Amino acid sequence: QVRLEESGGGSGQVGGSLRLSCTTSVPGSTFNMGWFRRTPGEEGDVVASIDTRNAHTVYGDSVQGRFSSSLNSDKDTVYLEMTNLKPEDTDTYYCAARVEIGRWYGSRDGRSYQAWGQGTQVTVSS
Repeated sequence: QVRLEESGGGSGQVGGSLRLSCTTSVPGSTFNMGWFRRTPGEEGDVVASIDTRNAHTVYGDSVQGRFSSSLNSDKDTVYLEMTNLKPEDTDTYYCAARVEIGRWYGSRDGRSYQAWGQGTQVTVSS
């Protein structure tokens, strides 16, 4: 079973930066890795998702141009660089990984992902 370990997050100021990291316990096991803002029980909103095979990345509309996601060379860790932070970025951010070929709802849809991290809190204050 693939496990995801998140790190980073915490508190930041408006206009500042934070960095999140997420590492999978099984390198090479993922097809997509992403970050979602999610309320428990809901599918959530995509923040960023990266295809681990070709590094193609998509972003949520609210973070486009401010956040950047990248993959390390071993393709087992995905990063989320958060810049120009806004108060509305305050949320719990969940790392997600697609580890099965099967039902595909698109990279922006949480239903496409089978493994989820525990979530890390990001709080932005002025």
